[in-house]
Amino acid sequence: MHCRFCQTPLRHLFVSLGASPLSNAFLRREDLHRMEPYYPLDVYVCEKCLLVQLDEFEKPADIFNSDYAYFSSYSESWLSHCREYVDMAVERFGLNHGSSVVEIASNDGYLLQYFKKYDIPVLGIEPAANTAAVALANGIPTEIAFFDRSYAEKMRREGRQADLIIGNNVLAHNPNLNDFVGGLKPALKAGGVITMEFPHLVRLVEEVQFDTIYHEHFSYFSLLTVERIFHSHGLVIFDVEELPTHGGSLRIYASHLEDPGRPVSARVDDLRTRETAAGYGNIDHYLSFHRRVQSLKRDLLQCLIALKKEGKKIVGYGAPAKGNTLLNYCGIRTDFLDYTVDRNPHKQNGYLPGSRIPVKHPDRIREDKPDYVLILPWNIQEEIVEQIGYIRDWGGRFIIPVPHARIL
Repeated sequence: MHCRFCQTPLRHLFVSLGASPLSNAFLRREDLHRMEPYYPLDVYVCEKCLLVQLDEFEKPADIFNSDYAYFSSYSESWLSHCREYVDMAVERFGLNHGSSVVEIASNDGYLLQYFKKYDIPVLGIEPAANTAAVALANGIPTEIAFFDRSYAEKMRREGRQADLIIGNNVLAHNPNLNDFVGGLKPALKAGGVITMEFPHLVRLVEEVQFDTIYHEHFSYFSLLTVERIFHSHGLVIFDVEELPTHGGSLRIYASHLEDPGRPVSARVDDLRTRETAAGYGNIDHYLSFHRRVQSLKRDLLQCLIALKKEGKKIVGYGAPAKGNTLLNYCGIRTDFLDYTVDRNPHKQNGYLPGSRIPVKHPDRIREDKPDYVLILPWNIQEEIVEQIGYIRDWGGRFIIPVPHARIL
């Protein structure tokens, strides 16, 4: 196995999470007597460029198929984040009805919908046909395709280059990293801007967010590493923001390397300095993560075992990809969780991959009155605690698994 960016042989294990099915490969009742494919979830760090990555066991075309279960529009906090982003981008970059905005991996149109009030032309590029169909039904122009150099060159030839290219939580999803980043430059107009958001490797490590790792996420980025990758493809990161989304993300702002109108902000220099001082420029810093993950697993299981010995009823909230990593790595099945619930109707009445825990409608919690609710999408725990705070009416409490098991 070689680094997907610099092709250096990978010799250093970052963390091993055993073997797991694809995190969004939800099951139906008729699947329960069939074998599930499991793939290693072993993550390595490159000694040369320090890119944290796992191998490609399943092609993106098989992951992002017509049954893709993730729809962005079911989180109110995420939609609020996107509204604020659009308002900021329109003002900061002077976008208007003559501008062109392209979002890569636009899902169900969750973000592009907010450009409508500004009358700004948009295009979504989305590989999953079922999520793209929702966007199209809502009047958001969307092409069902994977973005790469070939697609970008076609955009350039047809005069469809963008003033703003957006990519939220897509950079990590492409195993052909150089092909993806290499397509950004030809797709971008002179003077244009790229913004990308992705989980910050520093937050993953410092807060033991191991469940952010799953087969759809091929790469995990620090600013130090993503700067190297973008620079090698003729792009400069001129600004960066640290965001609370997904447990701690970066939003990078990039432009053509030769663009003189985008001076590099002090925020880039500051974060680069902090990452270096914290050890993220040194391979040894990455090699203790595995032990910390094992410790978190033991603590969470001890918490759940103690509660079950007391005869407590525990259910889950949410059916996110990160939750499936956590449940499968920790060996948590229906002996601990009776079921989980999710607002997404595409997941309801199914079963989680691997653990085979049933997924119910959220109303089931009010009916059953469990003693504890394990919040699997802990990154939006405030939103969930507000939504189902009524469990406290019967003495119910919440369990938060990351960065350490705790009860609210």
